[in-house]
Amino acid sequence: MNDSTTKEYDNGEVVITWQAEKCIHSGNCVRGLPQVFKPKNKPWIEIGNASTDELVNQVKKCPSGALGYYFKEKE
Repeated sequence: MNDSTTKEYDNGEVVITWQAEKCIHSGNCVRGLPQVFKPKNKPWIEIGNASTDELVNQVKKCPSGALGYYFKEKE
């Protein structure tokens, strides 16, 4: 991604993307996976604390589209 405001978090299988300017702070991510999404921490997404399936399922619930994901290509 070439958008400088997009942050990426990689677990080796999937990359979670976050665009701060789109975030409406609904809290869905924090309520759904509090062990991953920790807004008071830096970095605020601790991607290693959930499985790839859990991460993808939670990202899909983001109402604003601020969170996204893509799978890494297998080498």
